[in-house]
Amino acid sequence: MNGPLKLVLIFGTIVGGAGWILTAPSTVESDMLATVSADVERGKTVFYASGCASCHATPDSQDDAKLRLGGGHAFKTDFGTFYAPNISSDVTAGIGAWTDEDLANALIHGTSPEKRHYYPAFPYTTYAQMTLEDVASLRSFLSTLPAVATPNTPHDVRFPFNIRRILGGWKLMFTRKGWVLDGDLTEQQIEGRYLVEALGHCAECHTPRNALGGMKRGSWLAGGPNPDGKGTIPDLTPAGLDWSEGDIAEYLKSGFTPEYDTAGGQMVDVIENTSQLSDAERAAIAAYLKALPVQ
Repeated sequence: MNGPLKLVLIFGTIVGGAGWILTAPSTVESDMLATVSADVERGKTVFYASGCASCHATPDSQDDAKLRLGGGHAFKTDFGTFYAPNISSDVTAGIGAWTDEDLANALIHGTSPEKRHYYPAFPYTTYAQMTLEDVASLRSFLSTLPAVATPNTPHDVRFPFNIRRILGGWKLMFTRKGWVLDGDLTEQQIEGRYLVEALGHCAECHTPRNALGGMKRGSWLAGGPNPDGKGTIPDLTPAGLDWSEGDIAEYLKSGFTPEYDTAGGQMVDVIENTSQLSDAERAAIAAYLKALPVQ
C-alpha cells in the first residue's frame, strides 16, 4: 500500500470512528435519579399537560378508553409513516417493565432501553426540558393505568431514514437545550414557559420546519404548513393571535373562541388535555403566549 492511500484510509477510519462516537445515543446518569421523588398526582398533571393520550390511546377511543394507551395511531410524514407505540403498563407489549431511568432516557434524550435512537416523531426535542421529578412522577401515574397487550406496529420508513444511527447526527443539529423565551419573566410566565416549551410541546406543530424536519426556532410558534398536508397550523405569537389572556385561558378550558366558534381538528384532543389542568396553569400558558416577541 502506497503512502497517500494509507493516509486516506487512516484519515477515513479516524473520521468514521469519531462520527460513530458522536452519533451514539445519549443517556442520563443513573445517580441523577437516586434522590428524585415521584408524586402520582403531579404525574397526572404531567400526563395531561404532555398530551400522552392524544397520540398513544387506541385510535378513535373515547372517554375512559383514552386511558388505555395501546398505541397504533399513524403519523404520515415526508419521511414515512410512524406508529405511536404502546406505553401502557403491560410489561411485555407496553412499558410496564421500564424504570425511571428508561423513561428519562426516552423523554430527555430520545433513547430506548436498548440504547437505540427514537425517531423525532416522538417529541423528545421538547420533552428534553422536563425535570427528572416530572419524569418520575409521570411514570408513577402511568403505572396506575390499564395494561394493554396490543403489540406495536413497526414504522414504515424509507431508506435512508430507516437507518437509526443517522438520527444521532440529526440530534446534534436540531436537539438544543435551553429556553426559547428567556429574560426577565414573571413567575407566571416561567410556569407557562415550562408548560408550553417542555410539557405541552406546542412548538412541534406550531413552529415551521426545515427540509430535514428540524424546527426553525427563529420562527417559534409562528405557525406553518400542516404536516399532514391539509391546511395550515395557526400562528400563536401576538402577531397572529390577538386574543386576550382571558380568551386564551377560556379556549384552553372549554374550546370556545371569543367569536363563539369551537375548536376543531387536532385541537379537540389538545383541549381535552388542557381542560384537565388548573385555571392557574391555563392562565400561565396564556401569559407565556402573550409574552412572545412579535416576529
